[in-house]
Amino acid sequence: TIKKTHIGKVPGFWSVRYGLAIIIHFCLFVTTSQNLSLSIAIVAMVNSTCQSNQTNISTEMCRALWNYAQRVPAYDWSPEIQGIILSSITYGQIITLTPSGYFAGVLGARKIFMIGLFISSVLSFLIPLAAAQGVAYIILTRTAQGLAQGMELGASPSFWVKWAPPLERSRISSITSSGTILGIFTVLLVGGFICQSLGWPYIFYIFGGIGCVCCVIWFSLVYDDPINHPYISESEKEYITFSLAGENSSPSWSLPVSAMIRSLPLWAIIITGFCRFWLVTNLTISLPLLINIMFDFDIKNNGILSALPSIAAWICITLGSQMADFLLSKKILSLVVVRKLFTVLGMLLPSVFITAVPYVSSITAITLLMLSMGISCLCYSGFMINSLDIAPRYASFLMGLGGVFTMIPGILSPTVTGYLIKQDSVSGWKNVFLLSAAINLAGMIIYVIFGRADIQDWAKEERLTRF
Repeated sequence: TIKKTHIGKVPGFWSVRYGLAIIIHFCLFVTTSQNLSLSIAIVAMVNSTCQSNQTNISTEMCRALWNYAQRVPAYDWSPEIQGIILSSITYGQIITLTPSGYFAGVLGARKIFMIGLFISSVLSFLIPLAAAQGVAYIILTRTAQGLAQGMELGASPSFWVKWAPPLERSRISSITSSGTILGIFTVLLVGGFICQSLGWPYIFYIFGGIGCVCCVIWFSLVYDDPINHPYISESEKEYITFSLAGENSSPSWSLPVSAMIRSLPLWAIIITGFCRFWLVTNLTISLPLLINIMFDFDIKNNGILSALPSIAAWICITLGSQMADFLLSKKILSLVVVRKLFTVLGMLLPSVFITAVPYVSSITAITLLMLSMGISCLCYSGFMINSLDIAPRYASFLMGLGGVFTMIPGILSPTVTGYLIKQDSVSGWKNVFLLSAAINLAGMIIYVIFGRADIQDWAKEERLTRF
């Protein structure tokens, strides 16, 4: 128990640790925006009007298209090529996620994160030039950008091992994670307007420029731990230090690999992450398509409506983290019960909602899909930060490893969805939702049975197994 009389008045929200969370929040906002920019811009980048030389169009139309092409280039990329270009950033992220989490845990996350953010931002500026040079160049550029972003995503959890008191862990980590939600919302909301009003290259220039500004702020204000931060108060420094005194979070080059492989609580986190992101991936793909099918909206209105679930997600992340930390600070529920409670809420309710989608009206169906995407974010206070509980000294490595497994549904799920819909559109969508609900519920059950919240034995001491 920490005695506040010993450490003085503890700063609350207006403190260095929450300031750090907000900085990382905006850095992840930029990273997500840079990631998704191409998904919006590619609609304008691809010349769908003049794909064939046999098309009979007027001289005036040709002149208008030529003038447009001179101002903003358009390319004749097939759907297959577009798919390769869009997915290339994911392969880059997969490569660096786990190693960057490992090295951030040992060497510190400050420099690793900043290098990744800087490289990603510079490459964002170069994407229009790479596209002009050819398909191979833009694929290489996006893959390199994915490598850089994997460094950021892998390194970021390492901060909370040193900065987040256990009773504030849900709140602080949720502030950080919600930056990705803000990025999704912003790109969906304004990306189309930027491409239409300024030209598609500017979506890369704008978010690349914001990223460079964030690098300057990062270098000036972010440090690996509270002990070395020049602006932190003594009371806050002591509060964080005493709060984390019971956790063995000292860095180590060694990894207890064999013990990790045999750890059921760790596998529960990884498998549950895979199952949840299968559902989230399908919801992300399904919602814009179903909005288009059911309401026949244009791309701008579709984008605005598709951005609404991000608001629900942000609300659920914020309220969920506040409630989780309240239950812990008041000792109403134990840590393991809180983690399982928010995991169940974040996985059971969306499964029920999407199962009902084929049997309700169009407006109700869209509403249920939006609620599902929002409520699933309650898991941010559940299993998604559980690695910080069971193995704080290896948390960044484990969360990077878990991140790789959560990206696998992003590769597999669209293929399965496309196959099911191709067989029969009506029954296909029904099967897509039923399969997603079943996988999601399976992950929830596994976590409820095998999930733990106490520090595991293999995370308490040095092991001889080397990485």
